[in-house]
Amino acid sequence: MNRPSKRLGRSIAITVALVIAGASHIASAQTPKLPPGANTTNPNDPFYIDLSGLTFNTTPPTRNPANPKYPPATELPDGTMPPKGADGNYIIGPTHNPAPEAIAQNVPKGSVSTFTMTSEQSRIYNPGFVRDESSPNAAVNSASTVPGDPSNVIIPTSYPGTWTRSVSVYIPAGLTGCKKAPLLVVGDGGGPRDTVLFAVLDNLIHQQQLPPMVAVTIEAGGQDAQGSERGFEYDAVSGTYAEFVERSVLPLVERMKGIRVTRDPDGRATMGISSSGAAAFTMAWFHPELYHRVLAYSPTMVNQQWPHSTALRGGAWEYHSPWTGPVGPLLNANGFGLPTPSSLTLGSPLIPNSPRKPIRFWFEVGDRDLWYPNPLDDGMHDWVLADENMAKVLADKGYHYQFIFARNADHVDDATFSQTLGYALQWVWQGYQRSDRDDDDD
Repeated sequence: MNRPSKRLGRSIAITVALVIAGASHIASAQTPKLPPGANTTNPNDPFYIDLSGLTFNTTPPTRNPANPKYPPATELPDGTMPPKGADGNYIIGPTHNPAPEAIAQNVPKGSVSTFTMTSEQSRIYNPGFVRDESSPNAAVNSASTVPGDPSNVIIPTSYPGTWTRSVSVYIPAGLTGCKKAPLLVVGDGGGPRDTVLFAVLDNLIHQQQLPPMVAVTIEAGGQDAQGSERGFEYDAVSGTYAEFVERSVLPLVERMKGIRVTRDPDGRATMGISSSGAAAFTMAWFHPELYHRVLAYSPTMVNQQWPHSTALRGGAWEYHSPWTGPVGPLLNANGFGLPTPSSLTLGSPLIPNSPRKPIRFWFEVGDRDLWYPNPLDDGMHDWVLADENMAKVLADKGYHYQFIFARNADHVDDATFSQTLGYALQWVWQGYQRSDRDDDDD
């Protein structure tokens, strides 16, 4: 084998050094959303932001699924999905063609009807939140944070208000009102993804690949992120949204449509995208007596909870990972808003420190998913890292889960949604058997 000359070796070394230096400069130059002083260098200091595995030639940056900090995953041939029913971590893409079941076919169609709810019809979110701003999310993108705590955003333009939302109800062909039907509750309803969902349900129910289920898609309460009704509902780490669905939405659906849905949690699923994807998991986590099956695209398992919790300061980030800020006492806020020592024993991070719950979870993230979309340099706003960490802790606790990393995919990527939804629904509903109590009158 020919050996390079010393001069050539020195030239190669210099070139490599320049490339590394240039890459470092590019990374620094192309992260303008991180303000001066953001901690990107010392993981032992508060609010560390991990830049490993990122390519900054796209916005958001593209993540490498082979990052050694991520759990191992099986890379599949382009255009294929994991084996039916398989647990674990998989990489798909880069092409994402719609699956046949995502396209309307000549099969019996379920009926879809829509009604409107207002805040006056709910005791739980009445009133809701409204945020004044000059353009969508302007108040959040320009917001300041509490001095010394970049995780706690200040939204002075948010105030109590009313909301109106649409609720759509899909009833499969041939369903009668005499038996209780399996249930799928979907957050962020009312958009074009409903059309894809209803086509998938028509096709797979007709093929007997899914049970004939009622799907209830619920529009968000309004606006987005901190200070909004949508953010208040979906990003809260509590059982409140599940209770809203149970007490305010489902009774209306059953009364207006003359149907009944099962109370068996194994016959109930939740589904969402982004923050409503996090809410879908939260519904099952805090109310496993209501839901056992969860499906989410780009779930927001990051620190989006608002108002800021003094007892669970990292919001949904603390499902999988510790709070990234300085160590200090957990606090409650009393009726006057003054902090007092916390009596809560949440056991953060929640999944590692809690007994395993009967939750079956399918979720997906894109390689160009969200990364610090607003000025919260708190180490807890990397969607890919959050979902990779979810895969780690779910595996460690022995959960039935499947995590899909999609190449060439954005946040809640529409092409990936159409490619995978039918497969994901079949995975989520695997093992379902109708309960005898669904034939009982109550």
